[in-house]
Amino acid sequence: MNRIVLLSFMSFLLLMGCAREVLPPPTPSTPTPPADITPTVQSVIEMVATPESAGYPEPVESYPAPPAVADPYPAPDQADPADEVAITPQLTAEVLAEYPHDSLAWTQGLLWYEGDLYESTGEYGKSTLRRVDLASGTSKLQIDLDPALYGEGLTLVDDRLIQLTWKEQVAIVYDRETFEEVERFSYQGEGWGICYDGEFLWMSNGSDRLTKRDAQTFEPLSEIRVTQDGLSISRLNELECVNGRILSHIWFTDQIIEIDPQTGNVTANINLFDLLTPEERAGLETGEVLNGIAYNPEKDVYFVTGKHWPKLFEVRFVPAAE
Repeated sequence: MNRIVLLSFMSFLLLMGCAREVLPPPTPSTPTPPADITPTVQSVIEMVATPESAGYPEPVESYPAPPAVADPYPAPDQADPADEVAITPQLTAEVLAEYPHDSLAWTQGLLWYEGDLYESTGEYGKSTLRRVDLASGTSKLQIDLDPALYGEGLTLVDDRLIQLTWKEQVAIVYDRETFEEVERFSYQGEGWGICYDGEFLWMSNGSDRLTKRDAQTFEPLSEIRVTQDGLSISRLNELECVNGRILSHIWFTDQIIEIDPQTGNVTANINLFDLLTPEERAGLETGEVLNGIAYNPEKDVYFVTGKHWPKLFEVRFVPAAE
């Protein structure tokens, strides 16, 4: 029996040896990918250039293309008549009267109330608050600020005058009749111009922003960015609130802009370059430009002057000649 088993086992081994010589080597377990899905350099380039055609979804977030900027000086045949409604009105001053002005006053703020002008002047050691007689240009009441304070914009809320300071971050509140100091408010940054629209205060700091403030607490409530045709208008200076609009002088120019406080858009440009004669302008130094806007609602006219200007003008703003 054992002999038969041994012979059978030897026969099995012989058959296995023969099969190893006849059978081919085993096929690898990982199949070769079909030729039609093997990426090539050209196909990768095409997928990157046209992701949607390659089955890639559009990106969820992307940077928007910059808005198209219209040619500011289109040729006549390129102008669209429909665009004329968007052109900002250009105004100038119709001079109704001229009055003397203290040529030593570095005017920063100006307002009109019941027949008198109130003026804030600047410069360290020279800053003042004044009640000015219109006809003579002389002060009926005047106080000097602390030499460490630089006077800036001025407005009236009820019977309280509010005078800004430049870099000292303090607004001084006075009794209108006596000029007695009532209180002070603090704020961040520089103070340039200020006006009261009957509900809120609006304040400038020389940038392209106007800050809306609570008229009683001086707390900031919001701010607007002032733009014209999408471009920021900076160096906003002396302010005057008139009939739902804000007038702002542009520092270092003889120009005023009218602003919609709801949008920040400029609604009119007012050019006052020709108020002074060439001789009067020749006597001024650099920086002695227009500054001071006051509105007289009884006559619907404005008073404007400038830093160290010898005159104050009563004007009405009218369309500029084309």
